[in-house]
Amino acid sequence: MTYGQIAAALGDIRLARVVGWAMRACPHDVPWHRVVNAHGGLSTSPKYGGVNVQRVLLEDEGVRFDSNRQINLSIYGWNRLRSI
Repeated sequence: MTYGQIAAALGDIRLARVVGWAMRACPHDVPWHRVVNAHGGLSTSPKYGGVNVQRVLLEDEGVRFDSNRQINLSIYGWNRLRSI
């Protein structure tokens, strides 16, 4: 899922960056590693170990990356969330 998708579900797609800031306050048991940017790229806080940890966690779940270090959102993206 992308930061923008979460923002859209919360009512304003323009607040994707705010979603990222809010995620920094999430406890470690929240599956933060499953949230990627709009291009399928990794972007996470060093609080959680950075993009290398995020990539390892996603690969452990079977997610594959392309040569640009991005995931294919049409394969791995989550599109079942509806706006609230």
